[in-house]
Amino acid sequence: MSTPAQSKEFTVGQLAARSGVAVSALHFYEREGLISSRRTSGNQRRYGRDTLRRIAFIRISARVGIPLASIRSALDELPSGRSPTKRDWARLSRSWESDLTARIDEMTRLRDNLTDCIGCGCLSLSTCALANPGDRLGHNAIGPQRVFDPLEPDRRGV
Repeated sequence: MSTPAQSKEFTVGQLAARSGVAVSALHFYEREGLISSRRTSGNQRRYGRDTLRRIAFIRISARVGIPLASIRSALDELPSGRSPTKRDWARLSRSWESDLTARIDEMTRLRDNLTDCIGCGCLSLSTCALANPGDRLGHNAIGPQRVFDPLEPDRRGV
């Protein structure tokens, strides 16, 4: 006989159906420490209802480009022993606002300058605001710097 708390739990199949996430992805999330389950006496996974919100948070965060390690760190800040509140989720979301704003600004700049960049094809002149702002590559050295040193501080090679 199940307790009231256990009747509010999901099997992995039920959680997959409710969340729209494949069972294999749920197992991956669990291995990565993003969600957790308890095991029954028959060694079957059972997930609490709050796991649905965690999965939604994971999927939305990943969709906007938040790295998995950052998602894990954020989820680690959530309280244990109770379902996260709207305030808990808002606090986590606010922590990424500046990063997301910077990404939006960068994407807007890319969109607004993409035609000119593709049209000129230079990628190294001082006039290229996208790939070489201020002719940074020209000041560093000559040669194929972006091929041999693609991981500049911003990790995109631009």
